[in-house]
Amino acid sequence: MRGVGPSLVAEATGHNGSRRRTRIGLEHAFFNAAAPRPAATGPAPASAARRTAALAAFADAALILLFAAIGRDAHQRGDVITGVLATAWPFLAGAAVSWLALRVWRSPLALWPAGVGVWLGTVTVGMLLRAVTGQTVVLPFVIVALLSLGLLLLGYRLVAAVIRRRNTRRGKA
Repeated sequence: MRGVGPSLVAEATGHNGSRRRTRIGLEHAFFNAAAPRPAATGPAPASAARRTAALAAFADAALILLFAAIGRDAHQRGDVITGVLATAWPFLAGAAVSWLALRVWRSPLALWPAGVGVWLGTVTVGMLLRAVTGQTVVLPFVIVALLSLGLLLLGYRLVAAVIRRRNTRRGKA
């Protein structure tokens, strides 16, 4: 008995982008609401891009914190957590400014311009903020920060590029 009883109108998008509307009974909608859906072939491109950008931003922040922690440990300074945060905040701010200025979320794992821009922006803005706030800015520290943050912030992007390239080649083979 089609069309008898209350119903819902469901809208679906086909694999070719076409949209169709289907009328389903309420009992079908209720009992099948929790039914498992077929697995998709992969995440939607927009959500995958957002996830990649979020992971890259997290990786940048974690690596900057690691840089600060290693530096604090090398100089045997106390106040582990607050000290690391006090050392790292100017560089974290520099990374955030770089992400916004360069719109890194568009291609967060690219070595150029994203990786190089975040690296140089992190060090430049970080050192400027350290100078403005009275923290130490001496040439040896600038050189160590450039080398260390370059290795960290560009290194994981390089590894990601190699893995992506390898996976692309395997997909074609």
